[in-house]
Amino acid sequence: MSKLHLLLDTLIADDSGQDLIEYALVAGLVGLVATAGIPAVTTAISAVFSAITTKLNTAAGVTPG
Repeated sequence: MSKLHLLLDTLIADDSGQDLIEYALVAGLVGLVATAGIPAVTTAISAVFSAITTKLNTAAGVTPG
């Protein structure tokens, strides 16, 4: 075989950077899912705090307005 053929075979068989690429893809996917889910979580948290505020105001006898 020629030196070029041996070099190409070596490069094709080399998988030394594969783990890093896989971790980067997983991290990117987690970031994408987290970014897509933030509005739903924000709405849910806001609703919980509003309910707590209403119950505390009712218990304290505070009228809104």
